[in-house]
Amino acid sequence: MSEYQILTIFAAFAFLYSIIASRLERTPVNGALVYVSAGMLLGPQGLGLVDLDIDGEALSRLAEFALAICLFTDSSNANLNVLRRIEAAPIRLLLIGLPLTIALGLGLGVLVFGNLGFFEIALIATMLAPTDAALGKAVVTNPAVPEKVRESLNVESGLNDGICVPVILFFLALAAGSVEASDSAGLVLKLPLEVIGIGVLIGLLLAVIGGLALRTCAARGWVAGTWLQVPIIALAFTCFGLAQWLGGSGFIACFVGGLTFGGLTKTHKDQFLESAEGTGDALALLTWFTFGTIAIGLLFNYFSWQAVIYAVLSLTIVRMLPVYLSLAGRHLQTDTLLFMGWFGPRWLASIVFAVMVAAQQLPGNNTILTTVAWNIVLSVVAH
Repeated sequence: MSEYQILTIFAAFAFLYSIIASRLERTPVNGALVYVSAGMLLGPQGLGLVDLDIDGEALSRLAEFALAICLFTDSSNANLNVLRRIEAAPIRLLLIGLPLTIALGLGLGVLVFGNLGFFEIALIATMLAPTDAALGKAVVTNPAVPEKVRESLNVESGLNDGICVPVILFFLALAAGSVEASDSAGLVLKLPLEVIGIGVLIGLLLAVIGGLALRTCAARGWVAGTWLQVPIIALAFTCFGLAQWLGGSGFIACFVGGLTFGGLTKTHKDQFLESAEGTGDALALLTWFTFGTIAIGLLFNYFSWQAVIYAVLSLTIVRMLPVYLSLAGRHLQTDTLLFMGWFGPRWLASIVFAVMVAAQQLPGNNTILTTVAWNIVLSVVAH
């Protein structure tokens, strides 16, 4: 298949979508749903017009880059005054709700998957625990949603994927047999300190230095015009790349970096962020389309009722019950708690985690990847 054929079809579709995107945003049929559906329809399992011949590693990189920009820009727009007032809510979601989600997902997984090992089920539970910042953007930027709810969900979705990285690495090491059970206690302490600590440190350091340089140059008129589009994207990628290079979480680095940059930058911030958000959206759309071209093969070639049942449970009770319990006593109305529990889109982080797991060639790989794929597709439709 000609590369120019693929380019022509994708570019034409992107053009057609872009000219009616603002209208579609006011309907339930937009963004991820349209692009994933188009990928399925036009891909090799559909009409066969687009065969990207892309491997998991390339898809993972696309997802990482889109998520890096999204995390940085979303956290830069966070309202710190609101966060100071409601800081207990996101802390509870991360320190109580997230572990409960993994534990409940593991418990139900043991009941659903009789053919998987304990640590393989633990991997599924952890891979599907983080909510997605890109797919949930419509909620966290919607002024119709109360500000305290938006900021709580924004912080949760910005940090939970980074927090899950050491947990994924821990269960992956045990599932692959690359670490002895006797050594696992040390690994439990070492991984979070390295992955999370390095991510936080890099995000803070680069945001302070980069933000200061950017504000100084902008005030002197050294950066203007089309160059306004570059700095935030470059700073987000620097945070992500350096943290990953040093063994930390690039996701946490991007979120902490964006939060720090947004808190320190008052002038020109909107100008810098606007162009970066457009780039992040474009990368997310490309990832959605690419995922659609390969997802349908996973969904049906390795179809199992267990995967579908677990995906439904993951998007409902496994998410909603821990959120409800973790926020109990915070004087939130029941409908607010249910809304926050329903806000559980799975997308970019789950793709990245799936590729990490697939590389280990575990015995239950097909079941694991199929379950993740069903979860993502159902999330795109439902959320």
